[in-house]
Amino acid sequence: MARRRAHTHVHLPAAAMALALVGTACGMGTGGSVSDDLVVWIMEGTNPDETAYFDAANAAFTEQTGVGVDVEFVPWSDAQNKISTAIAGGTVPDVVELGTTFVPEFADSGALHDLSGYVDDPYVYTQSLLRMGRIDDRIYGVPWYAAIRSIVYRTDIFEEHDQEVPENWAELRETAIALSEAEEDMIAFPIPGDAQYSVMPWIWGGGAELAVQTSDGTWVSEIDSDGGRAGMSFFTGLALEDGVSTTGAVNWNEIDVMESLAEERAIMAISGSANPKAILESNPDLEGRLGVFVIPGREDGYTDSFAGGSLLSVFEGTGQEEVAWEYVDHLTSYQFSSRWAEETGFFPGREEAVTAFAESEDPLVRPFAVQLITASRGTPVAPAWGRVEAEKVIVAMQQSILNGDATVDEATATAAAEIERILNGG
Repeated sequence: MARRRAHTHVHLPAAAMALALVGTACGMGTGGSVSDDLVVWIMEGTNPDETAYFDAANAAFTEQTGVGVDVEFVPWSDAQNKISTAIAGGTVPDVVELGTTFVPEFADSGALHDLSGYVDDPYVYTQSLLRMGRIDDRIYGVPWYAAIRSIVYRTDIFEEHDQEVPENWAELRETAIALSEAEEDMIAFPIPGDAQYSVMPWIWGGGAELAVQTSDGTWVSEIDSDGGRAGMSFFTGLALEDGVSTTGAVNWNEIDVMESLAEERAIMAISGSANPKAILESNPDLEGRLGVFVIPGREDGYTDSFAGGSLLSVFEGTGQEEVAWEYVDHLTSYQFSSRWAEETGFFPGREEAVTAFAESEDPLVRPFAVQLITASRGTPVAPAWGRVEAEKVIVAMQQSILNGDATVDEATATAAAEIERILNGG
């Protein structure tokens, strides 16, 4: 029998909202000298206690190197314009935190310093994130922290209805249908329209790439290939054919999906690795009733999920590139990247630290870490990819299908054409 609930809105803390979505010096450790403190731009809101973290990190760095550090916090919403303006005006900081999709654009403009000469072993970093900072064998950003999306679910409801964690797409569909029928007052599996990173896994899982660069430099999207269409048909079909979602989800973003879990309206959903902590903070009654599983593969194994997070980059032409790299290396060290991860709910950018999480006994941590290590990837490393996201090409594709305005074939053809136009300079 379906359970009936009087749902109330659960307010997620402000920090959780951000999580759904990031003196004169006299010497330095490796020799040489600098004349100014390092200026560092960090995105605001990722860590609810940023000041304490940077007080500790900067004090340790100054003690080691003699170099002072001035950190400025920049809202994510202003970041791209602020950085572009600084580049144009020649007023860039020494070190900057960049979202993974920012790096190709700013590297292509010549604004970022090549870090490959400083990185002794690139394999110490989480590879899916490092690929976003690596262009033509040059490294323009190294991973600081990582986020990944897997499927968060209600273990108590699965147990009540004798459901097991699905191991392929067919089982995921069967489970969602069974739970939708058993729990008529709940959403078995929300299919959001305004959450592009929830769409990407199904395109990849179908065997297609968002875009690939050919030998002549031209970008070609595979979204409208048989594999891309198979993935899109499966994901949107859960809503349109199987009825396991809700019509309102066509306008949902990732925060809306997280709230549906926190408010006990959804049974399972694609959700970020930092979200379970936020969900439990907003609704402690869910303690012990949440689980996570890696997105299952089409036939077996796992489906790749988008690896987000941030890279740290050094600007070109400041005259302090070497000591700026020392600071990047300091923040991405095991000690300080792990501390940042503990305080924010994200994963460190170092492979060794993520591996430790993958061996954790915590059921809300281990599956996400496994997803990040074994089944994750980034968006195409193309300078114009940020425009694809800004113009919401994938969101428009998803929503047009869910709204019934276009078939899967029509919507994927339009999206592929738009991606190719943007990436090829159109």
